[in-house]
Amino acid sequence: MMSVCRNLCAVSLLATAFVALPPVANAAEAGIKLGNTAPYSGPASAYGTIARAEAAYFQMLNEQGGINGRKIEFLTMDDAYSPAKTVEQTRKLVEQDEVLAMFSSVGTAPNISVQKYLNAKHVPQIFVSSGATRWNDPGHFPWTVGFNPTYELEGKLYAEYILKTKPDARIAVIAPNEDAGKDYVRGFKEGLGEHIKQLVSETTYLTADPTIDSQMVTMRESGADVFFAEATPKFAAQAIRKAASMGWKPLIILPSVSNSFSAVLEPAGLQNSVGVVTGLYLKDPNDTRWANDPALKDWFAWMKKYQPNASTGDLFNVQGYTVAQIMAQVLKNCGDDLSRENILKQAKQLDGIEMPMLLPGIKVYTDPNNVTPIRQIQMARFDGKSWVLFGDVLGEK
Repeated sequence: MMSVCRNLCAVSLLATAFVALPPVANAAEAGIKLGNTAPYSGPASAYGTIARAEAAYFQMLNEQGGINGRKIEFLTMDDAYSPAKTVEQTRKLVEQDEVLAMFSSVGTAPNISVQKYLNAKHVPQIFVSSGATRWNDPGHFPWTVGFNPTYELEGKLYAEYILKTKPDARIAVIAPNEDAGKDYVRGFKEGLGEHIKQLVSETTYLTADPTIDSQMVTMRESGADVFFAEATPKFAAQAIRKAASMGWKPLIILPSVSNSFSAVLEPAGLQNSVGVVTGLYLKDPNDTRWANDPALKDWFAWMKKYQPNASTGDLFNVQGYTVAQIMAQVLKNCGDDLSRENILKQAKQLDGIEMPMLLPGIKVYTDPNNVTPIRQIQMARFDGKSWVLFGDVLGEK
């Protein structure tokens, strides 16, 4: 079983990983080499699960013969969620390893640090593992394609949900002091519209902070009865746990980037997490409604064989599996033309494709003018065991 290297070393899914390979132009003969950076260490290390799942999925594909007869070589490197490290690792992958494309690199700030570089080099930056609005800007960044629902859209949908279900809510928000947090808050405020005065406490944190305890006290003292905890997994877990320890019992809303059962809810305490609300676009493996779902059975079988030590309660494993499936479809659609231009072209023309672990009604769309593949969510509430879906699918078609 392949393991993911952590300290500046790359994962390879070919036995000939570090044998000198031909240039990118001959990728069709040599295989398909994809680069990736992810935080296997540092404050956002929970997101490293996404890349591990992708590596495991590509391993399975290679054992089955690869894509159109070509094996996938997935080189994933630890950047510790540090933009400076992301730049270093990405340059190595592009200039030394000569990857065909960067695929599903994790994080808003890390990806921003290399976006201009990759676009100037005409290297596809495909299915960025982040929902920042800037990934959907083909006019300025034609070589970038996002993946997650945009944070602005998601934030707007949460605000609309609050106003519909608690019209007199007093709302507190915490977000990281970086582009991702700003996008979420911008969308959230747009959703509040003329009700913006109901936002009674707005605070931020730095990813390097040890805790958000002081911010939590400030928000409790504001009298808020709704709390949008727009935070990465470590701080989302802290927020839920601290609210419980203070006896503060607002309606807590988590973003889709931090609703993992094993990475957030378990560390926060399942008893503390009951009633928390989020938006989902993936099937929760813990939800009994999917017990007889063939897609979930296939996913469990894949996890057992290719990730036997990983948590089946971690939605990041579902995300990695799903985005790797979408990338495999893009590569299959490329046929024999594995140029960077064609990979980008195929990634930008996904017309409502269905993926087995996406929620019913949510499909993958891209076109040259809108390169956000996932554009919808469905609300869900944690009941102590799993996320329980409610309401209709929300968002754009």
